[in-house]
Amino acid sequence: QVQLVESGGGLVQAGGSLRLSCSATGRTFHIYTMGWFRQAPGKEREFVAAMSWRSDRTWHADSVKGRFTMSRAENTVYLEMNNLGPQDTAVYFCASSAGGSYYMVRSYNYWGQGTQVTVSS
Repeated sequence: QVQLVESGGGLVQAGGSLRLSCSATGRTFHIYTMGWFRQAPGKEREFVAAMSWRSDRTWHADSVKGRFTMSRAENTVYLEMNNLGPQDTAVYFCASSAGGSYYMVRSYNYWGQGTQVTVSS
């Protein structure tokens, strides 16, 4: 099993920044990809960013490109979020995958508890 613990959410004004962290413990050698997803009220969970665990290659959703950056330090991944807008308000989840398409929710088998990000206008 892989355990994931997120932190760093909060309330921020539009145009502000936040950095989310996700610490992975347990059988991390099983991880193929780490991802960040978000879910706004009444909406489906959507892909935000992902990183290959072996190569550190990253992918970002078009909606966050140029504003969000995923990075990693050992077994912790980060999501640096800049120029936040009300459309970014959601619960953010990190997740680990043992394989499959990096942008698909169903590719991920372990999930963190989620952290709320609220952006006020």
